[in-house]
Amino acid sequence: MHRRTLLALVAGAATAAAPLTAARADAAWRPTKPVRLVVPFPPGSASDILARALTPRMTEALGQPIVVENRPGAGGTIGTDVVAKAAPDGHTLLMATAAHTITAATYERLPFDARADFAPVTRLVATPLLLVVHPSVPAATVPELVARARAEPGKISFASSGLGTSHQMASEFLKATAGIDIVHVPYRGSAPAQLDLTAGRVDMMFDNIVAVLGHVRAGRLRPLAVSSAERSAILPEVPTVAEQGFPGFEVNAWFGLMAPAGTPRAVVDRVAAVAGEAIRNPEISGRLAAEGAVVVADRPEEFAGFLEADAAKWERVARDGNIRVSE
Repeated sequence: MHRRTLLALVAGAATAAAPLTAARADAAWRPTKPVRLVVPFPPGSASDILARALTPRMTEALGQPIVVENRPGAGGTIGTDVVAKAAPDGHTLLMATAAHTITAATYERLPFDARADFAPVTRLVATPLLLVVHPSVPAATVPELVARARAEPGKISFASSGLGTSHQMASEFLKATAGIDIVHVPYRGSAPAQLDLTAGRVDMMFDNIVAVLGHVRAGRLRPLAVSSAERSAILPEVPTVAEQGFPGFEVNAWFGLMAPAGTPRAVVDRVAAVAGEAIRNPEISGRLAAEGAVVVADRPEEFAGFLEADAAKWERVARDGNIRVSE
């Protein structure tokens, strides 16, 4: 990946720091035909559900239908490539996820440049992961888990929902941060990984909070930490990884909107404002909070800065762990 920054792609039109409103951006741009919102994952996926929750309100605000188009495959790269090659006129958008920066760091080949081919619009939601272990693992805290891993290098195994996923990369990040030797066991999705974890065939896993909450409450899994910078509102008693002696550790699954590179800033601003208002609607934001998600709805330049930091983190973790995914 070349080093042209996402900040540079949007900095030219950055203005005052006052919150962007749909009213202020309204005069700048209106779509002249239906807008495609490409979701690079299948129907029923988290990104698809979020996209379909937002589109009715975005349609009303923009005055044109927002049509969700699922283009799954190759870890999200097929649909992402569709947007990379689309006309930069605001009529094609991407529902991007944490896979955007992770695949750029881990995939041997991509048909697009994750930095240069996209204009960041807004990061909509951040969702922390939960580090859980099987009850047979003699650790109730992250330091205890790390001490165990150091005492028995290569003996502790961690599950993930697949190669190059945020679940794998969170464990790889902990592995690099703590300087421990733990073994990756990839699965085809979170459900089979959880099945083996609750059966004790693997030892630990980072997974979405809601996905494992039932196992935690039933005593089938023990929570050690949340991956975010702050504790989760739905499990406030569980500390973060960072506050247990690993400052700077932060991993979130996230969802955001992107447009093809070259999309005018007036268009980007308008879409960011409309999407932000839609996701802050109490019906949607309340549902997200119940799932452990945090509404972000940031400005384009803030999203660009986040993407730069996220990309740098995963590039470092992938390099240090020699993590490469071939498709």
